[in-house]
Amino acid sequence: MSVELTMLAYSAALLLVLVLIQAFAGIRAVGAVPLANSRDNLPAATGWHARALRCVDNHREGLTIFAPLVLVAALAHVSNGTTALGAQLFFYSRVVHAVLYLAGVPMVRPLAWAVGVVGTVMIFLALMGWA
Repeated sequence: MSVELTMLAYSAALLLVLVLIQAFAGIRAVGAVPLANSRDNLPAATGWHARALRCVDNHREGLTIFAPLVLVAALAHVSNGTTALGAQLFFYSRVVHAVLYLAGVPMVRPLAWAVGVVGTVMIFLALMGWA
């Protein structure tokens, strides 16, 4: 499997881990029974639970841009140093971003996010033949 597809698989696994973390945070915040019911009257998430939800949403957003580009690159047989580095930048920056987000570290987290965006842009540029 290519580096790009490997990073995509790891990124999907990271999403699964983050979803599980936020699910456990929800159980701690409001209990398992309310979450197992209709959820119509759940209180708004706060604190660490809210942060975990935002972390999942943020990773899902990045993944919805990254994944199609990696899949198009694989189908088009575009795999080079730029696409491999871009994919690695995306995945590893998303791990750092998630840790910083869940830990509540301000100011540095957006830098990790930006590195992931750069990695995604690198893949796009390589697909277009511009890198």
